[in-house]
Amino acid sequence: MKRIYLFLAIVGAIIPYIFYFQFIQVEGLNFSLFIMELFGSKAASGFTADVLLATVAFWFFIFQRSKNPTAPRPFLFFILSCTVGLSCALPAYLYANEKHANNVT
Repeated sequence: MKRIYLFLAIVGAIIPYIFYFQFIQVEGLNFSLFIMELFGSKAASGFTADVLLATVAFWFFIFQRSKNPTAPRPFLFFILSCTVGLSCALPAYLYANEKHANNVT
């Protein structure tokens, strides 16, 4: 599973940035327009809300899990979720968790 998680983390970093770069090429670094387009339609708003809520749930999970000494430290994955997205942060966390679990046993 480790390899699958690593692959998904890499793909989860590349795919969103393809779209981000396309937006930047057309609109530049227009952050307010970027936010407006995230909520530009009811479908986009629903998808954006879903991802934001899932990201917050992920944050609670990784910080709660970090109390366990065998769990990965959460800060890198928190930063990944804020800068790249949940599509990268979640599989990266699962990869680190598997790697860490294999090193402990």
